[in-house]
Amino acid sequence: MSDKPKNPKNTKNTEKAAQAAQAAQAEKNGQTGQAEPQRLSVFKTYKLYVGGKFPRSESGRVYEVTDPRGKWLANAPRSSRKDARDAVVAARKAFGGWSGATAYNRGQVLYRVAEMLEGRKGQFVQEVADAEGLSKAKAAEQVEAAIDRWVWYAGWTDKIAQVVGGANPVAGPYFNLSSPEPTGVVTVLAPQESSFLGLVSVLAPVIATGNTAVVIASEKSPLPALSLGEVLATSDVPGGVVNILTGGTAEIAAPLAAHQDVNAIDLAGADEALAKELEIAAADNLKRVVRPQPVDYSATPGTDRLTAFLETKTVWHPTGALGASGSSY
Repeated sequence: MSDKPKNPKNTKNTEKAAQAAQAAQAEKNGQTGQAEPQRLSVFKTYKLYVGGKFPRSESGRVYEVTDPRGKWLANAPRSSRKDARDAVVAARKAFGGWSGATAYNRGQVLYRVAEMLEGRKGQFVQEVADAEGLSKAKAAEQVEAAIDRWVWYAGWTDKIAQVVGGANPVAGPYFNLSSPEPTGVVTVLAPQESSFLGLVSVLAPVIATGNTAVVIASEKSPLPALSLGEVLATSDVPGGVVNILTGGTAEIAAPLAAHQDVNAIDLAGADEALAKELEIAAADNLKRVVRPQPVDYSATPGTDRLTAFLETKTVWHPTGALGASGSSY
């Protein structure tokens, strides 16, 4: 059976219709034969997070942040001593309200942080992958573990007092009750190598127990910390509860270790020489100091960091006596 001969007229009309349709589609897409104009890249401007706001460094300085291969990622603010002092003022101002909130309320706020991070997980996976030279899969594991860490500490806010507090047996007609209270303003040197999971692991327990924090982010990988500030600002965390500084760790930590209105310091991100120097400076006003030690941040944490920045208040109260029988309550 032979094919029917094609009608040249119909074929020509079909080609014209196809060309017209392509032209219409090209015009619709803005492709009219001319080169499509290239968009300028919109680079993100990273800023500090102090007092619930996003200021640039008082000094106006920035420094280049690169990935492990030397590729430029962004410019980060280089904080000054003035920025450090401003952060302490903001943390002290926020301490009364945050420490006075109920433990249950603090737990709700920390859980909200986890919710917001879950919604921006893709951004943090990319930032952690770039910062630490990890594959997307490995970076996703780190980010998911950090989100879970917020949930974990949120659950502890109204339980830690039951673990470390309680009634004490004493010889005499007295009630003797011990209860934990937050230490105050805590400076936190974030781990240098674990830019996000390590940061969350040292920050979350500080604020879970009612303290306020001045955080010095990882010097070489500060971007995940600065993005965390954006999450905290939209997560019901009152301004000043967490303040995030970036720049030279030693340069920022020195005035904070000696600051008379800082009550404690976590040296997780300091090397041995810097830790010794800061510990000496911290002794001037009897700051509580947590020295750096090897930590596997991917492992389930205990309660050590929750109790590290708690003070114990003990109250004595006479039980009294009822009636001539001498019975007491």
